[in-house]
Amino acid sequence: MTRRIALSVLALITAVLVLAVVPLGLLMTQREQTSFREEAAAKTRSIASAAEEYLSDHKTDAVARSLVEEAHKRGDCATVYDRAGHVVLSTACSDVAGDDSKGLVLSVLAHPDSRVRQDDQWLTTAVPIGDASDPVGVAVLSRSADPLHDRILVMWGWLALIGVGGLGAAVLMSVLLARWVGRPLRVLDEAAQRLGEGALDARAPAEAGPQEVRRLAATFNTMAGRTEALVHGHRAVVADVSHQLRTPLAALRLRLDLLAADAEGDTAAELADAQGEIARLSRLVDGMLAVARAEHAVPRPVPVRVDRVVAERVAAWEPVADAGQVRLTADCRPGLTAFLGEGDLEQVLDNLIANALDAVQKGGRVLITGKRHNGSVQLRVVDNGPGMTRAARESAFRRFGNPEASGTGLGLAIVHRLVTANGGTADLLDSPGGGVTVVLSLPASRR
Repeated sequence: MTRRIALSVLALITAVLVLAVVPLGLLMTQREQTSFREEAAAKTRSIASAAEEYLSDHKTDAVARSLVEEAHKRGDCATVYDRAGHVVLSTACSDVAGDDSKGLVLSVLAHPDSRVRQDDQWLTTAVPIGDASDPVGVAVLSRSADPLHDRILVMWGWLALIGVGGLGAAVLMSVLLARWVGRPLRVLDEAAQRLGEGALDARAPAEAGPQEVRRLAATFNTMAGRTEALVHGHRAVVADVSHQLRTPLAALRLRLDLLAADAEGDTAAELADAQGEIARLSRLVDGMLAVARAEHAVPRPVPVRVDRVVAERVAAWEPVADAGQVRLTADCRPGLTAFLGEGDLEQVLDNLIANALDAVQKGGRVLITGKRHNGSVQLRVVDNGPGMTRAARESAFRRFGNPEASGTGLGLAIVHRLVTANGGTADLLDSPGGGVTVVLSLPASRR
């Protein structure tokens, strides 16, 4: 954004400078050329007027000669011709007009009128002497165009200097403007990233930048404060519920254990059933609390070696798999790393392995694979159990959504909440040959 603002302002000011300086330079060049021609024509008319007294009135040529000498001192070349085209007065450089000077004089005598001829080196002006209908001669003044070119060059140099100075000021102004606007936005972006990574105390300064950016920072801080209060409130509720439910359940289980120790016959069987229901209720409470924690937790991603975690969880669950005569294996590429909340991958794998081992019959298998796929880490937990119907797969990630679940029905809900909270995705597919494949896509870089 900073670069775009700087380039936009720079392009705008450059266009303004070009549209202002170039037409001004062309106008001033034209004025210099016009002034140069008019001055030369005026000097020529002065010589013609003095020469008329000499040629028509037969007075002394002193005035005309002095004007010709002044022209010579200025670097001009002046020549006075009579009616026959003969040179009457001339400076030392009377041949600057070249071979065409005679033709220019004859043209003026034939058609009495002023003539101007200009090339890259000289400006030649010819003015008839005497009556316009019957001239007695022609005054010719040739002036070098070098002074004109020098003045025009100096003028364009100053304009270019002004343009470069303006462009430099535009660059400085655009950079300062871009930084003034972009710096608070970068700070706000960093604060939003920290908040997304779990730093609930992240705030953005609301004192710098344009008014709109300050207002946005203030709104973000309000949102972050409410989010922090909300998350802390949910965490407090989860902790209170955990304490309030587990304590009476533990006391009730203890009393049932004491009663079952002395019970016999039908009473012992009823107490055993009650103990089973208490155990199931305890598991249900634990699952509900785990889902609540997963939903309201804001994970701080850290680099997690997926291959190592998979190997550890497979080793931990191998005794359970061996007891159920199920083959549990893993095939993950070495060095596979994902960015997840600390401990989240272990909890996800525990729930998936537990569900797979419960679903697979004796002699079955559970395979966990991991690889890089499209810029993310893809984990697959494949079993060859009885599988799930399409309706069950579509509702399995919701709480108690799977009517075919043999347990609490919260394991896949916990998996889904933890994976999505870390910026990943979870899907259920049919395994080739029967069974279920859980596909997890985990972020391979820090969000």
